[in-house]
Amino acid sequence: MKKNFLSLGFFLLLFYLCSCNNSDTAKTQTETSTGPEVKSIFINGDSIHYIDVGKGDPVVFVHGAIGDYRTFEKQMDEFTKSHRVIAYSRRFAYPNQQTIQDSSATSVASHARDLAELLKALNLGPVNLYGHSYGADIALLTAADHPELVSSLILGEPFIPSLMQKVPGGDTILNNFLAKAFGPVAEAIKSNNNEGVARGLITGVMGDSLYYDKLSQKDRDIMIANVSEIRAIVLGKDNFPVVECDDVKKIKAPVLLLKGDKSPVILSLMMEELNRCLSNREVATLTNTTHGLQYENPAGFNKTVLAFIDKH
Repeated sequence: MKKNFLSLGFFLLLFYLCSCNNSDTAKTQTETSTGPEVKSIFINGDSIHYIDVGKGDPVVFVHGAIGDYRTFEKQMDEFTKSHRVIAYSRRFAYPNQQTIQDSSATSVASHARDLAELLKALNLGPVNLYGHSYGADIALLTAADHPELVSSLILGEPFIPSLMQKVPGGDTILNNFLAKAFGPVAEAIKSNNNEGVARGLITGVMGDSLYYDKLSQKDRDIMIANVSEIRAIVLGKDNFPVVECDDVKKIKAPVLLLKGDKSPVILSLMMEELNRCLSNREVATLTNTTHGLQYENPAGFNKTVLAFIDKH
């Protein structure tokens, strides 16, 4: 991967990208009396929280922006029938306690370093790695830099602005998407309105002004609890790496490109570029689904991803 890319204005695009060793692992809390145990592990100078349930070939989930390990609740029952499942909260996400001192710590590269160290510390061997949105960018970078850690890779609509440079009219498409989707997010940050940040982000990436209001209060609370990273990204710089076709070609593990049939066009264009660059890949589309993927269409997601993992 090359040096980081994009100026402050472009980092608003990240808003839509809706988270020692084993002997240091310890129980820190439980979500409910019957919920999974939430553990913590010390990596790269701080504690990261995660859940680890089930037995079998490991599957690791990486959430996007304004999410945490709870993003994958609808996957746990199905995946743990045949797999060991790890869902973690990226640095700065709930219930982690870090305070953002340096915006570079919120970069894709920084999160990828955390993910690589987490996989090594848990001694999982090669894993089936799923990343959603911003988490898909992190998973992609990890797979490219650490092929020994990944047996299969599932990318849920990553957002990679540098790939638009190869798309005819890509700069215009990118700028139009930025202006239309993220103006409200920037205004909400300016007015210190956390719920406005969450609402604006969800409206922008889903293309539905009513989408946020249809969410459960629990889902809204999860989003609002995780807006601090977005604030840091918009004030920072050099958070997003340049990813080119040659970088993507480094990935030899089988890759599933997963998209929603109602997601924004710009995401489809980026997926087409990834499809062009990857050699060992498949493409799957979830019906009646926008960018939410695993929480919008959990049945379709679970069936599609498990079939891909079991195939490989």
